[in-house]
Amino acid sequence: MVEENEMNEELSFAEMFEQTEVKRDYLQPGQKVEATVVKITPEWIFLDLGGKSEGYLDRKELADEEGHVTIQEGETISAYFLSSRANEKLFTTRIGAGNSARNHMEEVWKSGIPIEGVVEKEIKGGFEIKLAGDMRGFCPFSQMGLQRVDKGQDYIGRRMAFRITEFGERGRNIILSSRALLEEQRKKDEEVLRTSLQEGMRVSGTIVSIRDFGAFVDIGGIQGLLPISEIGWDRVEDIQERLSVGQVLEVLITRLDWENNRISLSLKQTLADPWDEVTTLYPEGSLHTGVVVRLTAFGAFVNLRPGIDGLMHISKLGRGRRIAHPRDAVKLGDTLEVKIDAVDPGKKRISLSFAPAETEDPVTVKVVREPEDSYRDYMGNTPTTLGSLGDLLKRKLDRKE
Repeated sequence: MVEENEMNEELSFAEMFEQTEVKRDYLQPGQKVEATVVKITPEWIFLDLGGKSEGYLDRKELADEEGHVTIQEGETISAYFLSSRANEKLFTTRIGAGNSARNHMEEVWKSGIPIEGVVEKEIKGGFEIKLAGDMRGFCPFSQMGLQRVDKGQDYIGRRMAFRITEFGERGRNIILSSRALLEEQRKKDEEVLRTSLQEGMRVSGTIVSIRDFGAFVDIGGIQGLLPISEIGWDRVEDIQERLSVGQVLEVLITRLDWENNRISLSLKQTLADPWDEVTTLYPEGSLHTGVVVRLTAFGAFVNLRPGIDGLMHISKLGRGRRIAHPRDAVKLGDTLEVKIDAVDPGKKRISLSFAPAETEDPVTVKVVREPEDSYRDYMGNTPTTLGSLGDLLKRKLDRKE
């Protein structure tokens, strides 16, 4: 009885194994598999799918421009199943632009297999893409990438991977999307990075596009935004003068919002804070040169060095006279000689006033002159007391004589 049960168990196991093999052999067109390269010939690359299954793909798919294969026997690759003829399974890593690809175009569309194409020209609403043989497809501007297309000329002549989203009139009407593939890849990258990235971490990234409000930086397959305010400690007026596409940066992750696919970055926070040594560089009473960079209703902001601005209050801008607005005394871009009145490193504030004239003692002379000072200059003397009105008139008459 025991032997019979053991035989039944072995039979059941054998049946299950056989069923597994049958399922493994049955592949749907477009199904993605992991396969091991077992042999490379001048025309084909043969694959081991596991068990008793084998397949092959065109050698040209994994060869560089000079014809050298970029993989070795024993390596594992990802491939898509195309078709089976005479028990031979044909695979592809992507559909190329050769004439033979025309035969698989409909399978490519139904299965979602990536297809290569060359951007031929810009037309209304998007780009014309050259596919297999003389076939053409259309890719809308919105589907060319993850970001908006600003300079269409930059895409002309590029070989890119697309997914066929519409296939009509036997291939005479083909709509393509590169964005669909990029979004899929981004999701895969996100799954990997979710477990490794943390706020406050420093990472290396490459600038992929620049906008007026900031730059998008690729940090390992996903993109984060580097706002213009986080580029440096100083005020950035023209982002194009500071950053360029392809530039590699070390940035700090300030925010991770996976739900909304938003990653915020900072270059500024990887740099030394100039305010850390502000009390040493700008002690109270010291004189410096600065440039007016911003005007507000209450005063003028003067840049002393990158990242450090001081405020000259409107009450000090008039040099003793009342003004309605700072622009009545200074304008943007003016270079001023200023004195440090007060420094607050904690609040990152510096209070400024005009520097005294060279002939004046910066310690004892007031920066904003009182009306009587001007009068004394005009009279040509500096009395200790003002005296009576009669004395003043007498002196004036004496001079006329």
